[in-house]
Amino acid sequence: MWIYGRNPVLEALKTGQARRVLVARGVEGWFLRELERLGAEYTLVPRIELDTLLRTTHHQGVAAEVEEPRYAPLEEAFRLAEARGEPPLLVFLDGITDPRNYGAMIRSALALGAHGVVSEARRSAPLSPLALKASAGAALKLPVVKVTNLPRALEEVKARGLWVYGLDLRGEKTPRELDFKRPLALVVGSEGEGMRRLVREGCDELFRIPIRPEAESLNASVALAIALYAAREARGARGVG
Repeated sequence: MWIYGRNPVLEALKTGQARRVLVARGVEGWFLRELERLGAEYTLVPRIELDTLLRTTHHQGVAAEVEEPRYAPLEEAFRLAEARGEPPLLVFLDGITDPRNYGAMIRSALALGAHGVVSEARRSAPLSPLALKASAGAALKLPVVKVTNLPRALEEVKARGLWVYGLDLRGEKTPRELDFKRPLALVVGSEGEGMRRLVREGCDELFRIPIRPEAESLNASVALAIALYAAREARGARGVG
């Protein structure tokens, strides 16, 4: 599998996942120096060769061949929370099929202290090159989990002591009215349909982010980032600069 974009390629190199790196002639010198600092071998090629190989012109002049991304078991997210000495904070995505949104949400989850991102195999974008680029390499650093049945996975984490908060336009509460210090699973549905009924019914609390009425709604990845920031603030942002 080929991935592209400077951050995803650098992360693949740092984690030892890149097999082969191609760089378009004319790419800025700082990037080449970073590759050399990492001890990476690379081949300079005409930019059009990358355009043809990747079927996009939005590759930032760099690509790397990697193994197919590995999905993590749910347990790996719990182990990460334990290693950090933090109450678990998991993100559950219901029906996020756009790879750019999917990648952006993984990026927000990593940046704002979540321990893993969980979605359902049949109702989620895959970890495609586009999603990896949108995540800016975050998908190579954070447990990304695929489950067969999202409502069942929510029941599993509830049995392990997590509270489930769902973002919903019809939610009566706002982030200020919720306890984000608890072990948590935050659920976000698709922009068009929101959460499915069984997923919504599995939530302990439904909350909304207040916005001006003329705006109607927020992009799902933006809404998630706001909710994660509320959790970060409530938890004291330990270990975060």
